[in-house]
Amino acid sequence: MRTRRLVIVGGVAAGPKAAARARRYDPRAEITILEQGEFISFAGCGLPYFIAGQIAEARELMCTPVGVVRDETFFRNVKDIRVLTRTRAVAIDRAAKTVTARRLDSGQEMVLPYDKLVLATGSRPVRLDLPGMDLPGVYTLRGIPDALAIREALAGVTDVAVIGAGLIGLEVVDALLAVRQTRELNITLVEKLAHPLPALLDPEMGALVAKFLRAAGVNFLPAREVRRLEGQGRVERVVTDQEEIPAQLVVVGVGVRPETELARAAGLALGPTGAIAVNEYLQTSDPDIYAGGDCVENVHLVSGQKVYLPLGSTANRHGRVIGDNIAGGRDLFPGVVGTAILRLGNLNVGRTGLTVEEARRAGFDPVPVLCAGPDRAHYHPESRPLVIKLVADRATRRLLGAQVLGPGAADKRVDVAATALTAGFTVDRLATVDLVYAPPYATALDILTHAANTLRNKLDGRARGVSPREVRARLARGEDFVLLDVRTPKELEEARLDLPNVTWIPLGQLRSRAGELPRDKKVITFCKVSLRGYEAQLILDAEGFADVGFMEGGLAAWV
Repeated sequence: MRTRRLVIVGGVAAGPKAAARARRYDPRAEITILEQGEFISFAGCGLPYFIAGQIAEARELMCTPVGVVRDETFFRNVKDIRVLTRTRAVAIDRAAKTVTARRLDSGQEMVLPYDKLVLATGSRPVRLDLPGMDLPGVYTLRGIPDALAIREALAGVTDVAVIGAGLIGLEVVDALLAVRQTRELNITLVEKLAHPLPALLDPEMGALVAKFLRAAGVNFLPAREVRRLEGQGRVERVVTDQEEIPAQLVVVGVGVRPETELARAAGLALGPTGAIAVNEYLQTSDPDIYAGGDCVENVHLVSGQKVYLPLGSTANRHGRVIGDNIAGGRDLFPGVVGTAILRLGNLNVGRTGLTVEEARRAGFDPVPVLCAGPDRAHYHPESRPLVIKLVADRATRRLLGAQVLGPGAADKRVDVAATALTAGFTVDRLATVDLVYAPPYATALDILTHAANTLRNKLDGRARGVSPREVRARLARGEDFVLLDVRTPKELEEARLDLPNVTWIPLGQLRSRAGELPRDKKVITFCKVSLRGYEAQLILDAEGFADVGFMEGGLAAWV
């Protein structure tokens, strides 16, 4: 048989992974990677940690675990793969099955024949069409050159503005918080929508992130429209519809768009998201052309809809599937559940599945619940708090999504929920998963199990949870109801809700003092995390009170 000719356009994540996997599958294939940038196979998700100084040298982002740099020489000698950096693919001739490429340094063009072609062209940062965007000192974060420039520029500034509170923007803020530990740095975060991570979190969870940002000294400005950037010779300020913000350095992180120009010019089909359409084998509309990574759309396994969710983890999984398939195998990529996580100072924020609004748009009848508690035994010295939000469908009780945040170990709870979503678990099945237990790792019933059980009780009508957001809305409307605090006297001294409708009766005294509460008003009970709040609801139910609920998440979820 003639040697397979495999050409891969894109050399960051999905492309090199596909090439390496294809080589393992077919040791004789002729494999070429084209990459228009200078660097290949680098860890793009590590760029914020390089900016923070937590990674000393950029080369560490390009190394194997044993310190060997993944460059052209590495791929040639170790993988027998030809890599051409600073080389842009400019055209695809599908009939002739060739790719025309141009060397960016010399302008020389070459034509490469292929049997199978892979497009791993990635994404590009969204640039705001605003006056002043071209001023020196304004950056986006896409690759190593951007990170090098931002890290160098940071050395001489005291006022930094980040535009966009999505994943990229908050990862940059995390880097800036690390830098601020060693010197003065004023950080402003501007977001067009009402809360951070608006594409990933529901409003009450986003509000908790906003609370953390402000407590950490970040000037978080939500619901702002950036009008222009101004400065003489370089950026000096960001002008919004409400204020002027001093900034000698601005990082714009308002999202990315799939890089589809090459695919579009070749006549390949794009999907409803605007990214390249692929099937379960990651083939495009041309069966000899595959695509993966940030340039393609995926199927969401919960909603069944096409989604654009560019993540490094997904790109690497794409690469493995593509590598098998272009080398003669037949592997499948079924889809994603939208799992993501980030660190923000000492706050961990993760999500998977659908938010309430996403679930509603997908045709479900979502029922959410908030649950707060420790990530391990409360008496263990390493115990840290978490807030979990679960969403399930009312009719089928199918788990639809999870959001987890706090200083505690959010990642393991998100991963368990992602597994449950992939398997199509109901919330009842999630509650029975045999999770590990020992005091250094979890509580006897893990907080995720507690959240699942609380949601089961809510679906069954036993637990009548009221979200903190709804409690605030009731207060804003001037409704006459009782907020019943059932915490201990010591807890009351440490923190209290300073509101006129708050009544305090410790849980242990509630049965004997229930007569002190009005029976003609709604009563909403709460404690620190509302486990006792739920107990208080049950006590008042037994005492004949007609309209009682408990505040989900308790004070831990209150903003």
